[in-house]
Amino acid sequence: MLKKVGLCLLLLTSSLSVAASEKAVIGSTAKMSVAHAGLSYAARIDTGAVNTSLHAYDIEVEGGSAKKMKDNIGKMVSFTTENNAGEKKRLKAKIVKTSRVSNSQGTETRYMVDLDVGFKGKERKVRVNLRDRRHMDYKLLIGRNWLKDRYVVDVSEKKLIGPTAPISIVESGLIFKTRIDTGAVENSLHAFDLKIENEDPDMEKNVGKVIHFTTENEKGESHVVKSRIVETSLIRNAQGSEIRYMVELNIGEPGQEYKVKVNLRDRSKMSYKLLIGRNWLQGHYIVDVSL
Repeated sequence: MLKKVGLCLLLLTSSLSVAASEKAVIGSTAKMSVAHAGLSYAARIDTGAVNTSLHAYDIEVEGGSAKKMKDNIGKMVSFTTENNAGEKKRLKAKIVKTSRVSNSQGTETRYMVDLDVGFKGKERKVRVNLRDRRHMDYKLLIGRNWLKDRYVVDVSEKKLIGPTAPISIVESGLIFKTRIDTGAVENSLHAFDLKIENEDPDMEKNVGKVIHFTTENEKGESHVVKSRIVETSLIRNAQGSEIRYMVELNIGEPGQEYKVKVNLRDRSKMSYKLLIGRNWLQGHYIVDVSL
């Protein structure tokens, strides 16, 4: 019996993983379009919201509004929508439903209409509730009714990067044409003329000591960097294995650098003087080799 239960759980887990892998990934915010308005919005992706919500004001039910909002279902409604850039558009749509929404301010009823919402050129029809969102940062909120069966949300907001990229190392003041290598565990920087204060022949005993080294980018621009050895790393490759010193440097796209460990190696014979590995990419970037 236990074997059967275990097998069922394994099959369920596998099916869920396959289902998730077939869905696209979206971050916690996205640039979205409402086709009817011809406007683009900075949208909040909200898995806590059942329905999608659009900033709308000056809402008028054609032919006059009934006392009860639900009695207006089927009528046409006109409203003005506005994006974060202040661009406005007057729209008209049929009220298809009313929605009762509860939040920290209480409970309210909103009209719902069908609009084409999505990435520019890929909009699709979804039910949207109309609400005055002028005091909110996001004029368009994407709810579960738009996400369901199509997207998984990655709140880490990983950015896309190609197989090569211009990467800055703050301590050197240089920018490197860099190879992005998902096969490498660590980052590796071209370094020569290594000088360690009070150097010991045993590399492990130099951990914690100050090191000076020269680095150079593919343009021949060089700079002497002073850092501290934080550990040693055993690297295995086609040529064999070797031990390298590792230091912490601020590395990243210009203006978006963050501290990460990097091993030091003479890369003078290599095309790329800086190689970015998984320890820099993890949690921050998705690599698209077609870029």
